[in-house]
Amino acid sequence: MSEEETTEELTEEEIQSLEEEAKDAKQLEQIDAEYNLCYGSQENKIKESLKRLRLFNNQSRKKDKVGDPLLFTVFQTVFSALYEDRLNVTFEGNEEGDEATAENLTELAKHDYRVMQKDKVDHDWDWDACFFGRGLLLLNEFDRTEGVMSPVPEVIDPMTFLRDPNATSVNGDMRGRGSMRFGGREIGLTRAQMEDLEGGEGGFFNLDKLKKNKEINSLNAEARQLRKEAQGTQDLTTSEDALDNNYEYTLLEWFTHIDGKKVIITSTNGRKTIVRRQELKDDRWCIIDRPLFPMAHDWDGVSIPDLIEDKQRARAKMINLGLDAAISDLHPMYLYNKKKIRNKRDLDFAFNKAVGVDGDVNNAYMPMQKATTVSSQVQNIFGILDTAAQKAVAAPDVAQGVSPTQGRTLGETELVASGRSARMGLAAAIWGWSDKDFWRQWYFLYKEHFLDDIDEKVIRISSPLSTKWRTLDKANLVSRLDPDITIESTKVSESKRAREFQEFSTFAQVAMQDPETNRRYLNRRLGKLAKLKTSELLLVFPPTPDEIIAEDENENLADNKFVEGNSFDDHIVHMEVHQKAGTTPAVLAHIQFHKQMIKNQKEFPEAFPQEQPQEGLEASTAINAPEPTQAPSADLLAPTANI
Repeated sequence: MSEEETTEELTEEEIQSLEEEAKDAKQLEQIDAEYNLCYGSQENKIKESLKRLRLFNNQSRKKDKVGDPLLFTVFQTVFSALYEDRLNVTFEGNEEGDEATAENLTELAKHDYRVMQKDKVDHDWDWDACFFGRGLLLLNEFDRTEGVMSPVPEVIDPMTFLRDPNATSVNGDMRGRGSMRFGGREIGLTRAQMEDLEGGEGGFFNLDKLKKNKEINSLNAEARQLRKEAQGTQDLTTSEDALDNNYEYTLLEWFTHIDGKKVIITSTNGRKTIVRRQELKDDRWCIIDRPLFPMAHDWDGVSIPDLIEDKQRARAKMINLGLDAAISDLHPMYLYNKKKIRNKRDLDFAFNKAVGVDGDVNNAYMPMQKATTVSSQVQNIFGILDTAAQKAVAAPDVAQGVSPTQGRTLGETELVASGRSARMGLAAAIWGWSDKDFWRQWYFLYKEHFLDDIDEKVIRISSPLSTKWRTLDKANLVSRLDPDITIESTKVSESKRAREFQEFSTFAQVAMQDPETNRRYLNRRLGKLAKLKTSELLLVFPPTPDEIIAEDENENLADNKFVEGNSFDDHIVHMEVHQKAGTTPAVLAHIQFHKQMIKNQKEFPEAFPQEQPQEGLEASTAINAPEPTQAPSADLLAPTANI
């Protein structure tokens, strides 16, 4: 039977099945080649990084030896300083009218910080970055559960992640150069966990082909084993085979390019069976990398263990040598004269024991001469190692909560603290890169998964008097142009705000001596610098009638609708408020009207016999005041035809 006749006998479903199998086989072959390349280039570094966990935990050592906690001390000093300095996010619109959307996104980000448990996520993400040099975070899933409705961040274990050897970062530069062509990680999932995501786009399939077998060179298994060894506990990986329902299958989640498109392919059974395939709709990988001390054109950079490991080993060796020396002083070696002491057993120690010797007792038994104290050279080496470790990562004794070993003046201590703040500020600024990428991906997931006219999310907004609830849908979360994202360190922003408050306070004292100064603006600006919320400022400085009227006029002006001006308005206040309405022709014409009125009031004051009260209760009275007996002449008023 010819091949054509055989093909004709196959059903359409069978032909489609054969095509799918051929497609899977080709993709698995590609993944296998990429995996082997990555594994060969990073196997040794991963094993070395896992061994360093023993130094950090300090559990895996001989029980009669003492470990030095230098790595732990320095690591916790740097890590705590960076983790404590929370990075704040602010969204800014790129088009007129996007201010409200940007404000909604900023408030939603604060709300989702709690929902996504980002404080815990940041802890693990930051820890990986400090210990391994670069932390990785996956932001790809969107949880539609009621009460959650937000993206789901997941910290990737760097010890189970393999990446393109030529990559310098996950997504490279603006043009994508240096980005990861392929890479992936091993994960463990039970059948029930896969069934929860079975079917649909990006869901699991081929679950009937799952087999209970472990990878020969499993990164996941090796990482678990070495971590347990570092903790001094027993590895029970072999007992996993006895499980049934909760058996954890080893999967390879691989990020690669298929036909020029970014795809995530999950395989199992030793990279022989594909169980999940997801095509990414973004042009960037959904992995965010966070480096600690990055190097240009290099992925790994420098980690804290890179700088401290050798110094801890040297210190531990010298400490244990010192202990051995102290013990040897209690149990020294002796020399004795065999001619005078015939029986060696007489030298065994016992209380009130007398030993007989032949002849004079002098030079019959004496300790062997050796060094009895730690030399000054050893002390110098300890100091050099301490100083080198502290300089490397800006972790002086003061930052560790320890009194400095040498006396310093207050000025010197302040200089040390200032220099350390600069170093920590650099690390925080570098982490701001990854946090900006995080919130960019967070915004993209809302664009992708939030459904028009269907999905809603209610967020809580605290106000001075009560808690408010704001309902958000896709229309007031997503703008035509993606918003700008600003990331700022809490410590940096607090320092900047304090400096601005002091400088503006000095200026305000001088400015208020001028009777024509806009004092309400000065006071509100000082309130903002003092971190008062807008709702609080409105309670402290209630809007004047002119401000309320101008805000109402803005609604029509923003839509380019005609608004008739009033010659008795407080024109300065109106122009200030109308600046918020945008730059439509109606806004520009209305502002021009207020400018003309200011000129007319200055040139022809007799045409405006009644002064416009500025604010408060006087302004309220002015609104209800009777019309002046003499109205300004028509030629002094700006023509309304151009408004």
